[in-house]
Amino acid sequence: MKKLIIIIFAVIATFMVLQQVNAQAISKKKADKATAQWKYELEGAGVGTQGTYLVKVWTYSKNKNVAIEQCKKNAVHGIIFKGFAGNDKVRSGQKPLAKNPAIEKENADFFKVFFQNGGKYMAFVTCSADAANELIKVGKEYKAGVVVSVNVSELRKSLEAAGIIRSLSDGF
Repeated sequence: MKKLIIIIFAVIATFMVLQQVNAQAISKKKADKATAQWKYELEGAGVGTQGTYLVKVWTYSKNKNVAIEQCKKNAVHGIIFKGFAGNDKVRSGQKPLAKNPAIEKENADFFKVFFQNGGKYMAFVTCSADAANELIKVGKEYKAGVVVSVNVSELRKSLEAAGIIRSLSDGF
């Protein structure tokens, strides 16, 4: 009888673990799908150390945890493809690193790997030590605001080495 109870308990525990792993996989797929839409806003958040931009990124998602987690990915994407305008905290905005908006489509395979969960983009972004995360409910979605620091000089070097963007010294 004891063995039967132990076996039943082990089967139930295994089932619960597998169900949790499956739920996490589904959540990651939803996060990737939401990220593929690149629905975010980027604004200057102050002065970063030399070679970095301090930005506040606002990410939208139906899941608040997904929204907060995607902020880093969206910040790097914004620095590469959108840039950001200046505001009270940052007098001058910054243009995107990629001068040609078609670069993202032309190098889709590169960026798919670059922006995958835990991808290379993570090497260039960190949450600011004084980052005050904001979470606002907007209709059926959450709008998460996170201040992050993006190491633009290293990001630029990496993209130049991969042949994605041209060096600043090209053309002189």
